[in-house]
Formats: sequence, C-alpha cells, structure tokens
Amino acid sequence: MTDATQRLFVSYAGPDRPWAEWVSWQLKRAGHQVELDRWDWRTGDDFVQKMNLALDRAEAVVALFSKNYFAAGRWTHEEWSAIVAVRGRLVPVAIEALIEDDIPPLLAGRLRRDLHGLDETGAAAALLEAVHGPNLPTGPVVFPGAASADSDSESDSQRPRLPSSVGLPEVWNVRRRNPDFSGREAEMVRLRTGLLSGRQAVVQALHGMGGIGKTQIALEYAHRFASQYDLVWWVDAEQADQLPVRYTELADRLGIAKANAGTEANAHALLEHLRTRRRWLLILDNAEQPDQIEPLLPEGPGHVLITSRNPDWHGVAHQSGLDMFARTDSLAYLQGRIPGIASEQADLLSQDLGDLPLALAQAAGVLRSGMTLDRYRQLLTTHTGRLLQESDVRDYPAPLAATVNIAATRLTDEGHPDAAALLNLGAFLGPEPIPTAWLETARPRLATIPGAPDDPMWLRNALQPLGRYGLARTDFDTFQIHRLTQAVLRTLASPNLVVAIRDDVTAVLAAVDPGDPEFPGDWPAWSSLTAHLTTPHIATTVTGRSELRRTLSNAVYFLLCSGQPRAADDLGMALHQAWSTDLGPDHPDTLTCAQYLGHASAALGEYVMARSLIEDTVARRRRVLGEDHPDTLQSANNLANTLGDLGEYGEARRMHEDVLVRRRRVLGEDHPDVLQSANNLAGLLNDLGEYGEARRMHEDVLVRRRRVLGEDHLDTLVSAGNLAGVLGDLGEHGQARRMQEDVLVRQRRVLGEDHPDTLTSAGNLASTLRILGKYGEARRMQEDVLVRHRRVLGEDHPDTLTSTSNLASTLSSLGEHGEARRMHEDVLVRRRRVLGEDHPDTLTSAGNLGGVLGDLGEYGEARRMQEDVLVRRRRLLGEDHPDVLQSANNLAGTLHDIGQYAEAVELWRDTRARIVRVLGAKHPDTVRVTGNLASGLTAMGRVHEAQQLTGRKSTKGKRRFGRKRR
Repeated sequence: MTDATQRLFVSYAGPDRPWAEWVSWQLKRAGHQVELDRWDWRTGDDFVQKMNLALDRAEAVVALFSKNYFAAGRWTHEEWSAIVAVRGRLVPVAIEALIEDDIPPLLAGRLRRDLHGLDETGAAAALLEAVHGPNLPTGPVVFPGAASADSDSESDSQRPRLPSSVGLPEVWNVRRRNPDFSGREAEMVRLRTGLLSGRQAVVQALHGMGGIGKTQIALEYAHRFASQYDLVWWVDAEQADQLPVRYTELADRLGIAKANAGTEANAHALLEHLRTRRRWLLILDNAEQPDQIEPLLPEGPGHVLITSRNPDWHGVAHQSGLDMFARTDSLAYLQGRIPGIASEQADLLSQDLGDLPLALAQAAGVLRSGMTLDRYRQLLTTHTGRLLQESDVRDYPAPLAATVNIAATRLTDEGHPDAAALLNLGAFLGPEPIPTAWLETARPRLATIPGAPDDPMWLRNALQPLGRYGLARTDFDTFQIHRLTQAVLRTLASPNLVVAIRDDVTAVLAAVDPGDPEFPGDWPAWSSLTAHLTTPHIATTVTGRSELRRTLSNAVYFLLCSGQPRAADDLGMALHQAWSTDLGPDHPDTLTCAQYLGHASAALGEYVMARSLIEDTVARRRRVLGEDHPDTLQSANNLANTLGDLGEYGEARRMHEDVLVRRRRVLGEDHPDVLQSANNLAGLLNDLGEYGEARRMHEDVLVRRRRVLGEDHLDTLVSAGNLAGVLGDLGEHGQARRMQEDVLVRQRRVLGEDHPDTLTSAGNLASTLRILGKYGEARRMQEDVLVRHRRVLGEDHPDTLTSTSNLASTLSSLGEHGEARRMHEDVLVRRRRVLGEDHPDTLTSAGNLGGVLGDLGEYGEARRMQEDVLVRRRRLLGEDHPDVLQSANNLAGTLHDIGQYAEAVELWRDTRARIVRVLGAKHPDTVRVTGNLASGLTAMGRVHEAQQLTGRKSTKGKRRFGRKRR
C-alpha cells in the first residue's frame, strides 16, 4: 500500500471530536482508509495493548495533540515511553497552541505540525504533509467513497468544517457552556454518530430519569459541535402546546415570520424553511408527549435532538436511553469538583449516590461549603430528603428532592393512583431491579395497591406512567427505582402508610421461590432476591418476620455457596444478633444461622472466630437435638474442618472419624452428608502425609458423588480436584494435571472465573505446571489467580497468601530470587500475624524463605531458618511427615553448600530411609533425595558408594523439593 492509500488511525480526546471528524474527512478525501476512534484512556489502562491493537489495524496513528489530549491522569511515564517506542508510526498534529509544560517531556522535542491558527486550505495542506512527508503524492488519488468529495452539494453540507475557522453559528440561542461538564464521552460519540447517520432530518431522543444529565449532554453537544452548524436553536418543549410559540421566535430571528399570521402559520413556515436549509440543529428539551411533538418535527438536512423522561419514542425518533454515570466518570467529576478527595472516598460517595449526576453535583456543592464527607454520608442515611433539598447547582432547575416530589405529585394529580401506589411500594424495596413476576405472584396479598387483584393489566397500567415521568426504569421483566428517588419517597410517606407498605414488602419477598441455594442454575434468582433482603431499610424490617426466617437463612447459605463469604458474614451476623434476642440462642432458626455464620468466618480465614462460634453451636445442638441429629453432626463436621484449618490435625482427625461413623449409621453410605465427611477426612489424611489412604478414600468418594450428584455438581468437582492433589503428592503429576485441567474447565463454566473454588483449582493447576517445569505458563496463571484472590478475598486471606507464596516459588524457579525473597518475606510476616508461628502454612513460608536465602548465597541465615522450621515441624507433625522430610532435605542442601558434607550426608541418609518407607522408592521426591545423597557422597570422595546408590555416574542434582499448598 502506497503513501497515498495508507490505513490510518485517528487518536483524539473526546472533547476534540469536531477536529477528529475534520481530519478524518480530509484524509479520506486524499485517498486514505481511516478509522476514527476515541481513545479515552485513564491511568491504569493497558496503553501498550491499546496502541498495539490500533497499529494492528493501521499503518500509522495520527494523534491530535491538545490540552485535552494531555489532561492530567490520562497518561503515565511508562505509557509515553511506549508511544515513543512506536514514534516512527506516530503522526502528531497540534490542534491548539501548546506550551512546553502541556506536553510530556518524552514528547516535548517531537516534531509536530500545527493546524491551529491556519485557514482550512492551509490546515489541510499541513495535515497531508505531516502524513505524507514533504513530498505530496504526484498522481491522482481516488476517493474511497462512491463519489467524489465535490460531486454534489450534499457532500459539501456533510463535509466537516475546520473547527477553528468559525465561531458560534449565526443563529444561536443556547445558554453558556457548563464548565464542570465531564465524562459521558461514550454517550457523546453515540449521539454524534446517530445524528450523522442519515441525509434527511435525523431525530435523536435522549431519555432517562430526572437529574441524570440529559440536558447537560445536549448543552455540551451544542457547544462542542457548534462549528458544524449555521443554526442551533434551543426550545423548552415541556409544554408541547407552546412549541408553535417557540418556533415563531426562531422564524422571527430568521426573518421569515409574518407579524399577523399567527403562531401556527409561522411555525408551519419555519418547518418549510428547514426543509431546504442545511446545517441546522434543533434541541427540544424536556419533551414529554411524543404524540404531540411528532407533528411539529422538522424535515430536511438537519438534526433534531430531544431530551425526555419519557422512554416511549418508538416510531418518532431514534432512541437512546441514558443511564447513570459510569463509576469512572463519577470519580473524575468528584475529584474535579472537590480538591483533595481521595479515590476511595469518592468511590464510597458515588456508591451512596448511585452515580446520579445531579446528586453528585449537589453533594459537591455541599462538601465544598465545609461539611465533612463522613458527616454528609451519615446525613444521607438519616436525613436523605432534607439533604437532597440543598442545591446550588446552577445548571439544574430544581434540587433532586423537589424533582422527585413534583413528578410523584403529578402521578396522583393526573389520575394514576395505581402507579403512585406501585411507586411507593417500590420505594420500600431495594434499589436493584424488581422482577415484575414477584408482584404478579404477590398481588392478591398487597393491601396498598388499589383496584381489582385479578385485573391482568394492572401492572402494565401502573408501570407505564412511572416510565413516562422518569420515576422508574422499566425493562422487559423488571423495573427499577433509583436509590435516591426511593429515599426521597420514603420520607414523604405517612407513618400509617409506611406500616402498610412494609407489610406488603414482606408479602412480596415471602412469595418469591428462588429455588435451591446450592444449585448454580438458581443463583441468578437468589442474587436478585438477596440484593433486596440485604438493603438496609429492608433488613431492619424483615429480620423479625417469621414468614421470612427460612428465606433469610437460605440467603446466607446462597452467599456462601456462590463464593461471597463477606456478604454472608454481614447478613448472618445481623440475623444471629436479632434472632438470639427475639427467639433465644437455642431456637432452631438461631442455631441454623449460627452454623452459617461460623461457616462464613472460616471462609473468610477468621479461623479463631469460626472455632468459637462453631464450638458454641455444637454444644447447643448436642444439648437440644442430641449427638446423632443431622444438624448436630453438620456442626461437628464444620468444627473438625476449622480445627484442621488451624493446624490441629490430631483433634480434627478424631472428630472427622467420629462424625463419619455416626453419619454412616444414621444416613447410609451414599448420603451427601456421609460423602462430605469422607471427603473431609481424606483431605485431612492428605495433610497428615498419609497419601495412600487419602487416595483410596478420595477415589471412592468421587465415584459415589458422580453417581449420586452428577459430574458437574459442586461437590463432585471438589472431589475430583482433591484426588488430583493427592495424585500430585504421590508424584503422578501428569495424571494430576489432566484432572485439574478438566475440573478447572468445568468450574469456570459452572461457577465463573472468580469463585473461590475456581481460583483454588487454577492455583493448584499452576503449581502442577511449575513442578512439571512449565514456569512461564505457571507464572501467568498464578499472577492472574493472585489478582483475583486479592480482589475477592483481600490481602490477608489465607488463600491469597497461598497464591502469593506459590507465585514467589515460581519466580524463584525462574531465577528471580530477589523478588521471590521480597514476596516470601511479606507472606511470612502476614501468616505469622494471621495464623500464628507454628501453623503449618507459616512453617511452609519460613522454609520457602530459607530456601531463597540459600539461592541468594546467604547460607548462615538460611541454615538458621531451616533448622528452626525442622524443629517446629517435627514437634507438630512427627518425624516421618512428608513436610518434615522436605525440611530435612532442604537443610541438608544448605549444609552441603557451606561445605559441611559429613553432616549433610548423615541428614540425607536418614531422610532417604524415611522417605522410602513413607512414599516408596520410585516417588519423585525419593529419587531427588537419593540424588542429593549421592552428590554429598561424591563431594566427600566416596564416588563408588554414590554410584552404587544411584546405579549411574553421580551428578549434582536439585536438592529442594516442594509440594503445592491447597
């Protein structure tokens, strides 16, 4: 492809879209293929990836340099280093005057062409010279479109103008630009693209709830693209019968109005005029009645932009629903308006305000006046209506509270009592989408909804006005009311109405049947219900309702099963406190809640807290229900698991064996609870180093679970993963890898990428890959798992620490000993604090750190740490545990490295005798220790003895062996 027909990518900041359109048109006119795209990059985005994607599609990037392009926070030093690396394919052009401080130092000396300050001919020539170099194409170039750029007048009207060549349009009545406008770049691109999509009048309707920023987007659009129009006229269209009056004002401005003709005639004259006039934009703000607006919509080669709360513009305009701010836009807005606010604070406030632009603007005004953020957030909970009455936002006609009140009053005044009642009911549900099926099911029991309960159209008739007035967002099978709209409405309800509505809320929630909380297929329904049950103003109401206790308990269990232990802990704690007071600590529902609360604490890695809770529950259930009751046995099983998590393997084993015997007697061999106990006992035997028996039990449980529960049941997948782990410990790494890969594929499909079970499986597979020498692949997986663990479970969770430790070991295998040391040191500090000095995982970390210190040549400190770990492990696990033998092997290796061959050989000889007895002569760890012993004998000059030991010429082998942590 020649210079005359390059594939070019135009990079620009969102506010510079008019320049980008002009540059794109000029380059297309010169014969190039152009992709016009907005790069709205923020710090933290993968710049290099985005640049590479662009360059995969294009031969060069034309970058429009401006102050917007270099706005603070959009680029990092590393990103600019990346762009400099591809500068041979970067064509920078400046579209406004820039000083040295505006441009990153890495690009300050980069040659660029200035387009600003030139007329259109000069700017076009400068642009093409920047792209082609000093020698322009000599031959004719073909415009890639169907016709020449100058073939007809329509092309001229569509041709973008040079933004700096004109001021405001000759006909203009738009108010001043909002200097605080930010974000909404994706919406702005969609709006502009939609308006450019046709040759005749294109009508775009931008709809959404009050305070969402429809008018602000229209205002910014008018100013941003003013240079592309000759006429821009703003019309307040809330009262449709006044449109002829507004049109007459425009007709008078254009000189086509007749003084005695009347508004209807002059409005008609304006519409006729716009049929033939080009480059006009008519903005109809706050239009609410499509049927009355449609006859007054102009036709011709111009654009109409409608803003409305009403979403029903089908057949009248191209519709575009406006949602809340993206969270990144909320953060950018707050940080721009409130100097010094931290990202974490801005994020919490944005969440409280539901990312509603008007609410964010009001909050910024209040906070800038001196109120602290903590005080504001407190008042937002306790005095919502009063707080949302405060507003100094000049670009909104009324504060949010007044906006909601006016719209709600209109519902009643205009004869929609069913809609008003549904709005009030929705205000006392959660801010998440409300399935309409819930209301249909509960309708016979809803006392606050007027009309006949058996009317099949009641819900449709009630929902339509809510959508039309922008009070609710209605979708196919749900509707949703913004959290601040709900809060304002709750403050407007009388005390008697509040009581009645809360009864109806209970009726709605009690009528929902979301299915089995253990079954992933039912989790979407449970997620929807739980989102409402855990809303603070609902939770304080429903915890005392007897008809909801079972649902609430199951909601906690759903959160546990779906991998949301923090949410389960929060809900379980609130329920347990309330029910312990109301029902007593020994009530069956209180004990069920206590069981789940203990489970949640353990899932969060808070093992000491979990132990205390579960021990209390076991004692109460034994007293109330008896030793062999299934609920008692479940609590005993959970206590045994927690003891294992705490490293108290002996007591955990005793309890697991007892529970398994009792469950088999009470429930039978194949009952899921029996298989749970067998699986847990097998896992503990594996921790104790009894790999053979652990394998036998896991294989039996897996066969039974596949038959009883199915291949993809969560428990079956756990069993398959556990068996794979034992196979790895037995040295059968190939088979372990195959099983782990299958389990991971299934768990990703059933549970999703971020479920804790999925992350455990991914981490186990990565550890197996490391053992197999596939360090690069292992590292990539471990880095991904660590990022997810930190996000899902937190920095100090035991599973997160395991992921960190595993990644550090892989880095050590790759020779990155310095980073491995730093990570191992950090994990050791955290494990000592979270788990204690003698926990098996803490000792693993100490051993790992000792190993990497040896790799770094710090043999003295390595020896000291390894001797301490060996003493502690022998005391905790016994002389023959595989972890103890690992520690002995590692210490012997360090002794060998410092030249103490005799001591090393003595320790290796003892370790080899034990490991042959425990794991067998052919286990990879046994082979490795044998090789290490031979190396030690060779170093002492006992070559013949070494050769007899190995059956071959001795070579120095790797002395450390590891095993993954699960």
